[in-house]
Amino acid sequence: MPRSASGGQAPIHQRPVELLQNLIRFNTTNPPGNEGECIAYINQLLTDAGFETTIPAMSPERPNLVTRLAGRGNVPPLLLYGHVDVATTENQTWQYPPFEGKLASGYVWGRGALDMKGGIAMMLAALLRAKAEGLVPPGDVVLAIVSDEERGNNSVYGARYLVENHATLFKGCKYAIGEFGGFTFYLVEKKFYPIMVAEKQVCVVEATVRGPSGHPLSSIVRGGTMAKLGYLLQQLDKHRLPVHITPTVRQMYETIASAVPSPANVVLGQLLDPSQTDQVLELLGTQGQTMEPLVHNTVSVTVVHGGEAGNVVPSKAVATLVGGLLPGFSPADLVAELQCIVGDEIEFKVIRYDPGPAEPDMWLFDTLADILREADPDGISCPMVLSGITDARLFSKLGIQTYGFLPMNLPSDFNFVQTLHAADERIPVEALAFGTDAIYKVLQRFGK
Repeated sequence: MPRSASGGQAPIHQRPVELLQNLIRFNTTNPPGNEGECIAYINQLLTDAGFETTIPAMSPERPNLVTRLAGRGNVPPLLLYGHVDVATTENQTWQYPPFEGKLASGYVWGRGALDMKGGIAMMLAALLRAKAEGLVPPGDVVLAIVSDEERGNNSVYGARYLVENHATLFKGCKYAIGEFGGFTFYLVEKKFYPIMVAEKQVCVVEATVRGPSGHPLSSIVRGGTMAKLGYLLQQLDKHRLPVHITPTVRQMYETIASAVPSPANVVLGQLLDPSQTDQVLELLGTQGQTMEPLVHNTVSVTVVHGGEAGNVVPSKAVATLVGGLLPGFSPADLVAELQCIVGDEIEFKVIRYDPGPAEPDMWLFDTLADILREADPDGISCPMVLSGITDARLFSKLGIQTYGFLPMNLPSDFNFVQTLHAADERIPVEALAFGTDAIYKVLQRFGK
């Protein structure tokens, strides 16, 4: 544990491991969240360091926190944001209790170590260091700690509430640092750092099928509601939606292809040819499954309702489809693609859509890539489209471009994606220090 020059304990910003352990020990599983005590702890750290904070809350048990570090005003304010609620640990078997914050084998173990209390610890440590060292950044730095990101990504008590009711707290912000990106992945013995610049859009659609009703014993109904529902489900299982190579995905895979040897570079080139994309995805197996959402709009059937009584053949059934739209695509595009697969007889109704920006603003990308290159010359930065969704799409309503940038230099045998939300979620101590230093350099250099 670091010590100060006088022999006492070093300031908390020099102890990001302990900071993360403290955050993990607040059980903020969502639902119900109960983020209040965790937010209060963060608030105490900030106010003790001399920050003025605001605590906007839709519910006292589920507050948010916003503070600001004054800059020189040469560039627009930079927003740092993240959530302190975490996914459930129910029915998972852990080596160490998920809310103990155990330090073992060079890792901090616990729910939220990666998603995203580890990122919060990085941001807090960097901001507290800036305050302690008297750093005056190029522009203001706004820190927002939010609740309620994990439950269905609705963010009712968190980012959505802030954007819709407290937008003035983010006045002037055009760029933000949030989840997820900056973690390493390896391909053909090359190390890459994907920086998230865009994410897919969520679009929930109800598919309704109708047919003749009747008595299940006195009449035989063929080609009815349930048969049509079965047809719908089978068609969605058998067929991909059309291939789309968006500019950011093309740049991502072209960057990777230029760094890896043959035949991997040839395969990646074929992936970007829409006439060959799906065939390449099949050849890539499990790896292709992770790439597929980046080159297709997608839907997954999550709920099916049909039939009200055991003695009546239903005349109606409804399936809920959760869709992921690529940047630049609309719900109308998704419905049209679905109809091409299943026909016009099935009714589609959009019941939720959270739009995101069509094209990312790359203003900050080179600065972030330079910081990673300096920290790890062996790594190669590339832009990334996230196949999931984060609070980025909500802050985009205020004209704020989010970069997923929680840098982690991870060992080659550590699978970041498979560790998220899983049992034994953990982060290497060295990766936590790596990310903290990288974010501090962002505060020094954004806009330069």
